[in-house]
Amino acid sequence: MRNLLYLFLPVVLIACEPAAASTEENTTTAPDRGAAAESAMMLTAAGVEPETAFSFEDIIWGFTWLPDGRMLATVKDGRLLLIDGDASTEVSGVPEVRDAGQGGLLDVLLDQDFDDNRYVYLSWSRPEDGGEKGYTSVGRGTLSEDGSRLENFTSLYDGGPATEKGQHYGSRMVWGPDDGMLYFTIGERGNREENPQDTTRDGGKVYRIAADGTIPADNPFVGNPEARTAIWSYGHRNPQGMAVNPNTNEIWENEHGPRGGDEVNVIERGKNYGWPVITYGINYSGSQITEEVARPGMEQPLHYWVPSIAPSGMAFVTGDRYPGWNGDMLVGSLKFSYLKLVNLDGKKVVGEMELIPNLGRVRDVRMGPDGYIYASVEGTGIVRVVPV
Repeated sequence: MRNLLYLFLPVVLIACEPAAASTEENTTTAPDRGAAAESAMMLTAAGVEPETAFSFEDIIWGFTWLPDGRMLATVKDGRLLLIDGDASTEVSGVPEVRDAGQGGLLDVLLDQDFDDNRYVYLSWSRPEDGGEKGYTSVGRGTLSEDGSRLENFTSLYDGGPATEKGQHYGSRMVWGPDDGMLYFTIGERGNREENPQDTTRDGGKVYRIAADGTIPADNPFVGNPEARTAIWSYGHRNPQGMAVNPNTNEIWENEHGPRGGDEVNVIERGKNYGWPVITYGINYSGSQITEEVARPGMEQPLHYWVPSIAPSGMAFVTGDRYPGWNGDMLVGSLKFSYLKLVNLDGKKVVGEMELIPNLGRVRDVRMGPDGYIYASVEGTGIVRVVPV
């Protein structure tokens, strides 16, 4: 039966390809939280517009703010930018990247004690064999006082082995809100038959390491000779969004499905999230991957999209600049070129809104220190979402 349903979905060659003509989705549309006053005051999708905060014609994959208000932004081709208003300079000392397919310079994250140590963490597709192959790595360096260079950059985790494939590198990073550990994602690198379900292999996993790269003693697979001890959860496809829910202190992630089946998951210690044994998606050709959408011992997504929206970037709305949105989730869509606002009642999805149609391929989403929503948009730069 699922194959018959999927005959009506647009054929998408890869989850990160440009938008298809149809934007019909398996989602709710009208938030109802049981409070008429709040609903009446809730900001609508028509109540916001984008302002360009930084113009840039290439792909800004990730960005963050320094304590002085300047920004650091990763460019997929391997550049790290220090942004000051409308101007930017390139930071030296960045590791070489394999800019191929979905690989490149990926996420950027400041150390929790940046004011004291000036550590900057990067994830990137690390080249091997002269760039013919690559794998996802996470490392850190010290940002010089003048912001011009990363010094003593060191790899902390290499998610090998290298492969010629160009897809599914991941990769996002967050600090655990309760434990201060570094959590990061690596996609299954296009090897769905082996990597996601095999804990002896990297790929298709969420990882947890200490800030210096050591393995925490309470990781779920520590002491297991049949597993990589940095693994925190497994059975993932290609997680390109991850954020801490400030209301629950949980780590949430979103990941690309194949044709359909993009997921939002709450990440828990040692859990198996099912890919590719269970999925709500099918192959890009239209053939079936599996008949199973559930199995004992495998986690169900908190939410999923059919057809795929190609999610990348994730944040939770905080503050009072956007009436009625506080605590809701933001997800960028690469495929449909909008910001998706997911209305939440606790951990239940109660509605969705598409913000700023035709904005462009949204790569990253963050809440700024000024309380505004910011998004990096391919070919545009970084935009600020402003109520009107």
